[in-house]
Amino acid sequence: QVQLVESGGGLVQAGGSLRLSCAVSERTLTMGWFRQAPGKEREFVAAIRWSVGSAFYADSAKGRFTISRDNAKNTMYLQMNTLKPEDTAVYYCAAGRGIPNLRADTQYDYWGQGTQVTVSS
Repeated sequence: QVQLVESGGGLVQAGGSLRLSCAVSERTLTMGWFRQAPGKEREFVAAIRWSVGSAFYADSAKGRFTISRDNAKNTMYLQMNTLKPEDTAVYYCAAGRGIPNLRADTQYDYWGQGTQVTVSS
């Protein structure tokens, strides 16, 4: 059983930055970040193919968020800059193997507990 533990959420003003971390008990082929705002469905934010470091982003994250991983620490990160109030959500990290469509949350096998990000205007 792969375990994921997120950290780094919090309250920040619009235009500010946060870095989320996701420590994973073992490396998996693909890891991603999703978020869910109140009353909305969970949505894809970014994903990374662990072995080669290929990164993929939702349109809402391009140019503002950066996903990365640290092999030595078995940790994935999401650097979020220029945050907007609409980025407010619970952010989840996810992991899986053999994911053809990394934007689909149903294809991930393991999930963290979530961390709250609140961006004030």
